[in-house]
Amino acid sequence: MQSQDVSQRHAPSPAGSTGPVDVERAEAALVEHYPRLVRLAYLVLPPGLGRSRRVLTAHALAQRALPQRRTEPSVIPAQASGREGDPGYAYLRERVLRTALEAARPRKVLPRFGQLPPLLPQVWGLRLFPRTGGADELALDQRLSALSGPARAAYVLRGLEKLPDPDIRDLLDAAGVTDPGGALAAANSVPMQPGLLSSAEFDPCSLQARPTDLVRRRQHTKAALAAAAALAVCGALVALPGGGWGPDGAAAPSYAENPAAEAALDPGKLTRISPAAWRTSARTDFSVWPARGPLTGDKALLRRALAVWARPGETVRVSATPGTQTGGPAGPPQLLYAGEVDAARVVILYDGLRIARYAEPRNGTQGAALDFARVDGATGAGASALVLGRSDGNVRYLTAPWVTKAAQRDLTKPDADATPLTLTDGVTAPLASPAVRTGRCTSWTVLQLTDASGTRLTTDLGELVPAHLTAGRPGEAGEASGARGLRTWAPFACSLAAERSSGIRSVNAWAYAEQPLPEGSGSGAWVCTRAETWRGDGTAALAQFRTPGGAAGAVVAKGTDVPACGPRDPHVLAGVLWKSAAGTWYLLAAGSEGTSSVSATGGVTASGQGPLLAVRAERGARADLKGTLTDGREITGLR
Repeated sequence: MQSQDVSQRHAPSPAGSTGPVDVERAEAALVEHYPRLVRLAYLVLPPGLGRSRRVLTAHALAQRALPQRRTEPSVIPAQASGREGDPGYAYLRERVLRTALEAARPRKVLPRFGQLPPLLPQVWGLRLFPRTGGADELALDQRLSALSGPARAAYVLRGLEKLPDPDIRDLLDAAGVTDPGGALAAANSVPMQPGLLSSAEFDPCSLQARPTDLVRRRQHTKAALAAAAALAVCGALVALPGGGWGPDGAAAPSYAENPAAEAALDPGKLTRISPAAWRTSARTDFSVWPARGPLTGDKALLRRALAVWARPGETVRVSATPGTQTGGPAGPPQLLYAGEVDAARVVILYDGLRIARYAEPRNGTQGAALDFARVDGATGAGASALVLGRSDGNVRYLTAPWVTKAAQRDLTKPDADATPLTLTDGVTAPLASPAVRTGRCTSWTVLQLTDASGTRLTTDLGELVPAHLTAGRPGEAGEASGARGLRTWAPFACSLAAERSSGIRSVNAWAYAEQPLPEGSGSGAWVCTRAETWRGDGTAALAQFRTPGGAAGAVVAKGTDVPACGPRDPHVLAGVLWKSAAGTWYLLAAGSEGTSSVSATGGVTASGQGPLLAVRAERGARADLKGTLTDGREITGLR
């Protein structure tokens, strides 16, 4: 364990100059702003390239933007400091913009350099694409795809780079756009949504991976030619006049006929549970959820959902929680929901191990999404709610049939009352989702559900299944909805952001120690939060420390895939550097109940009896902690 300085702050970077740009400076700018440059290229590149090729091309354009020698940037907006004042970044941005726009222009006899497939990077055997967003991101992607390359560039520079129109006009002109004014005017046709441009939907540095067509790889040449002919026929059928979704929607062509596979694609064979089954069943899991929603009888929609699950096509955005397989169902799955949610038609299916959520735009035939989550062993709290959709920073849930009341509460305000939510056929009214919020964390909205067994809290962490929140000593933890649990969680609620999109099943908060601070400064609180995953591995334990009067705690140690702070080993030890009001630095360490002594070595050498240790230390000192339990076993600091 290495102690951390909780009072350290980072100074802002100095203003960049507007002088000549050399290779070293451009390299430094590329390393610092690489994710932003790649996102800029990805957004400007033509959608017709396909998401996987857009990702690789965006990385290639950013990597090829370095100058060969010392050169002057063409356009540097007149900002005084930060990224916009860095001539290296300005030069790279112009180069990336120019080459991305070249790829968006119509081909001549010979394609331009930016229109060729990237030589590097290359990934063989995998398709890479950004994580799937919600209905808002899907709608914005469709609107941007209808714009020209220069208009897309103008929209992105205005929304992502926050540039004024005169600077955008200069940049477009420097990048070779013949009508920058027209591009700006065309960009005005799309409502400005800068928050969506920064979302994971448009982040080509945070990727999902899927294999290329495994079946086609292993087929004989004759079978491959037959599949290609089938693709051509399907393409011709899709191109026939009439519009609308085809019979299989966005699914890829079928390669083989199999009775079991065909049965899994038949909407008439979907498993539908009686609305009263849960009342007499001993089970409290997804297997007793009835089919709900106004579109459960829409066989065309259900067929598209099943076909896309079995064979997702190139235009389908597929995401899955870690450790979740994305292959088709082995047999007819169970229908949980079919209906319209905000701007999408949504189908939720369950195959006994996974939840699959299919979503297609309500108006349009492009851009279907398919999301998966593991739910094996889910029961009670783990099977109490599912995410139907996210839109405008809000989330809607489908609740279990045994849920009688739903409410929302701010986890950072333990004394505030919960606000009731309307339940309509199990669907909640929208509530704020902390999973899609950006910027500083000042609140954390959670879903409170009540049934015959009591009240529990769950939170949206960006996946289909919300995480269950508990509080108390590992192995004896109870619901976080009680007064004590709410007070335990309140200062540490924002630390849940570290667990987004990690396949989290539940998170427990345990206030394991209270420590008197030196110089009569009051008492500090030690809390350990442990996140358990659906797949078993990937567990994360965070030791957090809160000083008296502090609004929030600070994470001082983290352990991944360790038993500490969990049911198998309900012990934890952590330390932190703390500065008193008089300016003196101390090493503080605390072990859980049952710790008989604590010692520090390395940058600080000290030991003491009992679970607490407080000794003077130098600022920035690093120490290794060890503790001895009452049974003689030794433990180390969380790491």
